Amino acid sequence: MASKACQNSSPVLLPFLLPRVSLHHVTKHGIKSISTPRPNRFNKGPNLPTLESSVEAALERKKHTTPLRTGALGIKKVQLDRVQVVAHKTRRRNGYFAVQVGSGWKHPSNVTRPLLGHFAENKVSPKRHLVEFKVQDESGLLGIGKMIGASWFQEGQYVDARANSRGMGFAGGMKRHGFHGQPASHGVSLTHRAMGSAGQSQGGGSRVYPGKRMPGRMGGEQVTTQNVKVVKVDDEKGLLVLHGSIAGPDGCLVKLSDAIKKPWPNVPGNPPGAQLAAGSTA
Repeated sequence: MASKACQNSSPVLLPFLLPRVSLHHVTKHGIKSISTPRPNRFNKGPNLPTLESSVEAALERKKHTTPLRTGALGIKKVQLDRVQVVAHKTRRRNGYFAVQVGSGWKHPSNVTRPLLGHFAENKVSPKRHLVEFKVQDESGLLGIGKMIGASWFQEGQYVDARANSRGMGFAGGMKRHGFHGQPASHGVSLTHRAMGSAGQSQGGGSRVYPGKRMPGRMGGEQVTTQNVKVVKVDDEKGLLVLHGSIAGPDGCLVKLSDAIKKPWPNVPGNPPGAQLAAGSTA
């Protein structure tokens, strides 16, 4: 009888015979943080929008660091010389909004025919310098032919100044990268300012890694100086007095735009509440 009862009852499966996926595992966490998490504008973590791969989504992500209005061109020491809007870039035609600004004057005989036709189409005199400034939306596009004077910036506001740094020619490792050089004595002969070894022999593949800091040409690169304060504006002479130093020698071209790390200036063209769009309020 006992054998028949065993045959009729369902078999009992022991836990160690069950597949691992059927067991209910309880995840144990470590110590919980009592501070609230900081907001993250990148696509990491829950409750964040999924990033899209379209051009519109990319422009939306860059919106908070794109100025509301165009910048201007100046000659160091900063003077605005016949700065004028030459052309527009639109999202429908070019994929983004931008304003092409020119400054100075150039004789038509020294301008190429395609560029001369570009100026003639927009009814603007030939310019010596042409620079493009990105803007957030269509409201930042100034009318073609509009002049931009020193009064475009306000006293007390902050600007970002971009200019090519002073070229220093071929420089050694100590001047270019701040290397300490070789010892001044104790066996070093005529190589006190030399760079030294450029890489290992066997372990690294017997080669010099790309990007190795070595002697070479120094300077002549665009340098951005952020948060430069405008102290005084002379619209009659087109002069701007800035507090601090900017890159480049005297007479070089300087690109000025509203500082992206400070509140946007309170100008009539900016929409309401735009002063807080730049992020930092310090």
